[in-house]
Amino acid sequence: MNRMRLWLFLLTVAAGLVFALACHAQEQATTEQAATDTSIAAMLKSLEAPPEEAQAAEEGFVARIRKSGLVTLFLKGGIFMYFLLGTSIVGVAVIIERAITLSRARTDVRKLMKRVLDALHSKGVEAAAHECERTRGPIAAILHAGLKRAERGTEAVERAIETAGTIETSFLERGLIWLATVATIAPLLGFLGTVSGMIRAFNAIAEAEQVNAKLVASGISEALITTATGLLIAIPVQAFHNFFVSQIDRFIIEMEESTADLIDTLIMLGAVKETQD
Repeated sequence: MNRMRLWLFLLTVAAGLVFALACHAQEQATTEQAATDTSIAAMLKSLEAPPEEAQAAEEGFVARIRKSGLVTLFLKGGIFMYFLLGTSIVGVAVIIERAITLSRARTDVRKLMKRVLDALHSKGVEAAAHECERTRGPIAAILHAGLKRAERGTEAVERAIETAGTIETSFLERGLIWLATVATIAPLLGFLGTVSGMIRAFNAIAEAEQVNAKLVASGISEALITTATGLLIAIPVQAFHNFFVSQIDRFIIEMEESTADLIDTLIMLGAVKETQD
């Protein structure tokens, strides 16, 4: 599956989740539990469904979600919960895409360098370049770019390696800006939702004839739902962002070490000139 198909698949799944949750939330907001049970019973009766099917329907996935209270909390959070849902979907999609990309980029550098250097010693530059072509990953691509410029001199090899390294590093870092954005925006959206909820809560208090502790606590607790949700989104997204950055730093170190060994070997074998032609 190429990158375009992967992104289309993730966006399709995300759109389906948003649509399903929105539909269910609307149903939950407009229908009380008692009315829902009554309508389900009437529908089952009209269809003359057997008791086993009725019981299975009540114990289905939707019923378990309703009983968990997640939809109720989502609705209590207000409109900002939809924005937080969107940021969480973006974060999950980028995390999955980056995890797949970085896992494919991993290479056993020691085995790769042993094969490349052995081929360089025994069969020459072309054989070493062929070994790089057989291996998937950014390090093999950088080594291949340098070997293809070996006949033009050391400076040409270094420039080719530097250019290829910049391109491969940019490819590895692609998408991390979105994770950083989600980790920054999610708490802000949560705080904004809390402020909006507090405004509504105090308006309700001002309009109430009698103010009691239950009314105040209920309004404030609902207002804090968005803050908790924003932090729950931002913390794992930031953790994955830092993990991916550490993986990319490791790739960069391996690239530098591998290219230095390659250039030293080329000069030692006389396969490349120390000055440009």
